[in-house]
Amino acid sequence: MEYKDITVGIAGYHVDRSPNRIVTLGLGSCVGICVYDQQTRIGGLLHIMLPDSSQFGEVKKPGKFADTGVPALVEEVAREGGRLSRLFAKLAGGAQMFSGNGDSSALNIGTRNVAAVRQALGRMGIRIAAEDVGGSQGRTIFFDLNTGQVIIRTMGNNYRVI
Repeated sequence: MEYKDITVGIAGYHVDRSPNRIVTLGLGSCVGICVYDQQTRIGGLLHIMLPDSSQFGEVKKPGKFADTGVPALVEEVAREGGRLSRLFAKLAGGAQMFSGNGDSSALNIGTRNVAAVRQALGRMGIRIAAEDVGGSQGRTIFFDLNTGQVIIRTMGNNYRVI
């Protein structure tokens, strides 16, 4: 089956359908959120940088923040034909890329990003089917819209499928 790889940059998102794949590179403390409707094989991938938009003025890129990006992604999946009641999510990223004064969660943006994504998905009633979060390694993810699988590549070309 012929497919295209569509790349999503930081603070961006994309919604597509099978047989394509959506890819995002360089997830350190950022979190990649894959939302999928297995029946229609429609899904989307969001690459958030920060947990909360409330400390910023006008939000020009909703994909930058968990609290604005997750609803924007889910709305786009629904517009394309995905049904909210069938959606599930898979998460990757949220690493602590820099060590400093202890492991204070206030300083650990990765941990805060993961918590904010979980909260946003929970508010929308979307179940998290799998995740590969935390740690100290960056990740690249490949979201296969034919199967709903998320392939995660870490340093040293180690692969994991969730």
